[in-house]
Amino acid sequence: MATATRLYVTDDLGPGMPVEARADQAHYLRNVLRFKGGEVVHLFNGRDGEWRARVDALGKGRARFVVEEKRRDQRTSPDLWLLYAPIKRARHDFLIEKAVELGVSRLLPVLTGRTQVERVKEERLQANLIEAAEQCERLDIPALEAPLALDARLDGWPSNRRLILCAEAGAAPPIGEALAAARATPDPARPAWAVLTGPEGGFSDAELETLRHLPFVLPVGLGPRILRAETAAMTALAVWQSVLGDGGMRPPDRVE
Repeated sequence: MATATRLYVTDDLGPGMPVEARADQAHYLRNVLRFKGGEVVHLFNGRDGEWRARVDALGKGRARFVVEEKRRDQRTSPDLWLLYAPIKRARHDFLIEKAVELGVSRLLPVLTGRTQVERVKEERLQANLIEAAEQCERLDIPALEAPLALDARLDGWPSNRRLILCAEAGAAPPIGEALAAARATPDPARPAWAVLTGPEGGFSDAELETLRHLPFVLPVGLGPRILRAETAAMTALAVWQSVLGDGGMRPPDRVE
C-alpha cells in the first residue's frame, strides 16, 4: 500500500476542519504528484498530532484540505540540542536532514575560530527541516537559531544541560562508554543534553582548553578515524539516541 503524502501545516487540526495549503504545497500536489482532488494526505502541525485529510479543492497556486480523523497523538522528540559549526551548502543540507531524522529538538549553529562558513540561509534550512520532518514521520519541527559565536553561545549556558564535546585531540572516553556511564549514574542536576561538533578544521587548542574546563562539558571520542564535520555530528547523535534517547522505542500504533 502506498504511503500517503505528509505535509506540515500551521493551522489547527480537528475533525471536519478546513485547512488551506501553502502555494508551494499546492504546486507540489498539482504539478509534481498530479493530484486531481479527493486524494488522502496526512497533516501535522507540531501541536495536534497527525490527521488524515482529503484534498477538497485544488487549483493553480491553491489547495484546501478537509480534516477527517486523527492517526497519531502528538509526541515530542527527545530534548536534545545540536551545536555545530556551519559547513558548505550541500553538506550543511545533509547535516540538517539527518539531525531531524535523528530526533534533534534544537539546532544552534556556532562560529568558531576555524569556521569557514559564517552565513547561513535560514529560509532554505528551515525548508529543509520541514521536508525532513515530513519524510521521516516526525510530529514536530526542530527549532533553528541564528549563528552565534561559540563563546557567546556558551555564555549563560543552562545549568541543567550537559554538553557532549566531540573532539579529536586529547584523551577522552569513547562516546558509547561515556554515555553508558551517564545512564548508570544519572546527574539529577543536569538531566538534559546537547552535542557540540567542530568545524572542518577542528577546534583550536585554545577552544579545546576552554571547553574542557567548563563544568557542564563531557569530552568524548568518536573512534580512531578522522571524521568529517557532518559525520561526527551524525555519529554522536546516533549513539546518544541508542543509549539515552528514544532509538529503541517501537513506533506508536496508527489509525489507517
